[in-house]
Amino acid sequence: MPIIKVLPHPEYCPVGATLQVAPGTSICEALLENDIPIEHACDMSAACTTCHVLVRQGYNTLTPPEEIEEDLLDRAWGLQPDSRLSCQAIVAQADLTVEIPKYSINHAREKH
Repeated sequence: MPIIKVLPHPEYCPVGATLQVAPGTSICEALLENDIPIEHACDMSAACTTCHVLVRQGYNTLTPPEEIEEDLLDRAWGLQPDSRLSCQAIVAQADLTVEIPKYSINHAREKH
């Protein structure tokens, strides 16, 4: 099974994490299933950018982004060439390294 290495994030995953996930799982699902509470304001329906991640290794092994994801990413905070919406990025057989950006466009988060 592929491994997702999550780089440290001061709020969601302060020491980082190493997750073993089944192929066919989205990065967002994998994070949430492993108690990393990444934002996902649209409930993973590709309608926002709050689950934006940077795929530092393994980007080309993910399912390619569809047009709706590419359009939404233009609104993501800190957009980079390796940006993906974690709810749309489906893990294949390869290991990944992901970074959760420090900020998102969601200014009205619960519990914050």
